[in-house]
Amino acid sequence: MKTQIEINKPEPIPVSAEVQSYTNGNDVELTIEDLIQGKSVLINEFYNDGVSLLQEIHSYLNLKLPNKSFKEQQKYRSEYFKLSNLVLIEVVDQELCAKKAPSIGWLEKFYPENNHFFLTFPQVQGMNSAWQWYQNGISIPVLRNKIHPYYGTYFPTRFEHLEVFDNWLKRYKGPKKTAIDVGVGCGVLSFQMVQYGFQKVFATDTNPNSIVGLQEFMGTTKLSRKIELDAGHLFGKWGKQTELIVFNPPWLPKTHELGGIDKAIYYNEKLFPEFFAEAKKRLLPDGKLVVFFSNLAQITKVTNKHPIETELAEGGRFQLENCYKKSVRTASNKTKRDPHWRSLEEVELWVLNNN
Repeated sequence: MKTQIEINKPEPIPVSAEVQSYTNGNDVELTIEDLIQGKSVLINEFYNDGVSLLQEIHSYLNLKLPNKSFKEQQKYRSEYFKLSNLVLIEVVDQELCAKKAPSIGWLEKFYPENNHFFLTFPQVQGMNSAWQWYQNGISIPVLRNKIHPYYGTYFPTRFEHLEVFDNWLKRYKGPKKTAIDVGVGCGVLSFQMVQYGFQKVFATDTNPNSIVGLQEFMGTTKLSRKIELDAGHLFGKWGKQTELIVFNPPWLPKTHELGGIDKAIYYNEKLFPEFFAEAKKRLLPDGKLVVFFSNLAQITKVTNKHPIETELAEGGRFQLENCYKKSVRTASNKTKRDPHWRSLEEVELWVLNNN
């Protein structure tokens, strides 16, 4: 069945004759000065000119901004986002105009009737990476088959919390008639539950791309009969009580306006109180509530509040059955971010019962 959901995709930028072109031989300092002034530049010779210019923006920011603490990194990324998204590339007939540019299938999927426009270079880089992941698939240690994440859908790049959940599911002795997966993303938690014998999983997500991608991925297979989807906030249209509710929320409090995939990473102050109130209505008397979290916000000093601990202390709705913790593996040496807090980070799996 074809979905009518409108997906999130980069907004085409109307073509303008006023945009200056940039090639590798241009004066980089003058070009970065133009970007700081808010002027856009166009990559229309070689695709790699755009890659080089973004590297130059990084070099400029590395000299200008400290980039050690977690908050400094957020500031750095914000500045980089602002400057890099003034670097544009032209699209004609669903192909990038620059020489030696990659072929990106999303352009044909998303803009079948728009034959001439600009996109920002970071958007195109993101689309290119997302196309490779979508085409080739990604192996997840706890799943038998690869996942093929749709454009603009969050997928896990670390697996400790999935491993903890897998171990919990192995020991789970409760009924397996139904479960609800709040914020299904690319579907990993739902797939795990189906692997362990759950007959039906009702899944939701506010991101339309998640729902469209999973509908496409599951097609008419057995999975499509086991997992039902709804594009909606928290529990969406699922109102019936269930024996298991699973929620992998954002792990960091909101510090800026959220757009796109940020909503999978940052939460606002209403999210957890609303979730716990709604979960109470939908959990069967002997049911279990499984919530994933991390101590990342505490160890990076973004906040000292822990929303699950707050609920247990003040909410009066649930009691703690167990909390499983697992240390996060050391960051790769290839990462450009300072990973000094990673040795302290732990993922958490909270299992709560009805009070």
